[in-house]
Amino acid sequence: MPVKKLIITTILVLLTGCASTPIFDTSEVNPALTPKLILEAPVANLGRTALWGGTILDIKNLKNSTRIEILAYPLDSIQRPDLDDKPIGRFIVHNEAFLDPVSFSQGQSISVLGKIAESQGASIGESSYNYPVIHAQQVHLWLKKKNQTQSNFTFGFGFSL
Repeated sequence: MPVKKLIITTILVLLTGCASTPIFDTSEVNPALTPKLILEAPVANLGRTALWGGTILDIKNLKNSTRIEILAYPLDSIQRPDLDDKPIGRFIVHNEAFLDPVSFSQGQSISVLGKIAESQGASIGESSYNYPVIHAQQVHLWLKKKNQTQSNFTFGFGFSL
């Protein structure tokens, strides 16, 4: 009997680990829609759904939202940023909920599903840059690469930790 309990417990633990990969509704997402493409035709793409990811460059908590600046990378088959590939631009995420800068710190990998909004001008050092903007519907923070099979947080329509 104890062996059966051990096997069942092991299987449940393994299944729980697999369940931590986010599920994004990509039915309205055009994978060809990249941050660079948005800058070429910003008005034509307003309101479209995008799924982008990358590494966090900066995070600021504003009065009613959180603003995250991200260096974009292509996404792999589980929608995780592929940091071994070349960056494909930068973008800004506006999230209505408070996101803790301790968890969402510089260098963390993140994937974001949301609606494309009006681009925003800002600066990188002394140069000006026009950032595509996404209003987040779902944000997923990935664990460091050494633990690729699990993730930290998923913020979407519901919250899970």
